[in-house]
Amino acid sequence: MWIAQEFSRIGLSPADSTWFRGFTAASGEKGRNVIGILGGTDVPRRRYIVVCAHYDHIGTLGRTLYPGADSNASGVVSMLSLAELLSRDGKSYAHSVLFVALDAKEHGMGGSKELVRLLQAGAVTDPETGTPVTLRSIDLMVNIDQVGGTSEPLASGRKDYLMMLSDERTGRRQNLIAANRAGPQMDISFSYYGSKDFTNLFYRKAADQKAFLEAGVPSVMFTSGITRYNNKPLDRPDIIDFDILSRRIRLMYLYLAGIL
Repeated sequence: MWIAQEFSRIGLSPADSTWFRGFTAASGEKGRNVIGILGGTDVPRRRYIVVCAHYDHIGTLGRTLYPGADSNASGVVSMLSLAELLSRDGKSYAHSVLFVALDAKEHGMGGSKELVRLLQAGAVTDPETGTPVTLRSIDLMVNIDQVGGTSEPLASGRKDYLMMLSDERTGRRQNLIAANRAGPQMDISFSYYGSKDFTNLFYRKAADQKAFLEAGVPSVMFTSGITRYNNKPLDRPDIIDFDILSRRIRLMYLYLAGIL
């Protein structure tokens, strides 16, 4: 409910008059995606960017709380911050943006699979045009998954780093390089710690952009990587470097603004 309230406060519009889309994951778990739309200026052509972050986590097991501050509250906060920046910066963007808080990532990536299914079926309607949002109308999917950590820097050892995993041809890497040069000037990488195998794992198999890639939609993943706090009670807000998280959000915003 809180995410939907934030979507409303920011000024996004719900698709089909509802923020929520319920589904059942393959594991049998019930889930609910939250979808908000920021309309662009090119109404006749209507092209879209999809920005996602999963909001589910382990929760509570027995009497032990697993807070999930980095994985993936950091991604949800980033997504909401991007929505607010793009909706309030006074610029007019040709693209429209679907902001989606995904459920059931921890249950076979059920939320992203359901979102792709809805888009394939034309079951998400743009409230401004009354027309379906389809996979063919999406130019890029951006997945934000765990971007608050600083304990596992890249080879340089700098804590102000960010990885963007993407296909070299469709990931708009030059956009990120230009945005970084003009803005935060962070330590960026297009691989997962230089490993081809782990890059392939996290880009193509183990995160929510997988369903979009399999459907032929160009996709990117922003992450600061897995840390020793993952899936542990220690994944609390006090492990987050909020200054660096803010700079990462700024970089992602400049990247998106350059594409929109």
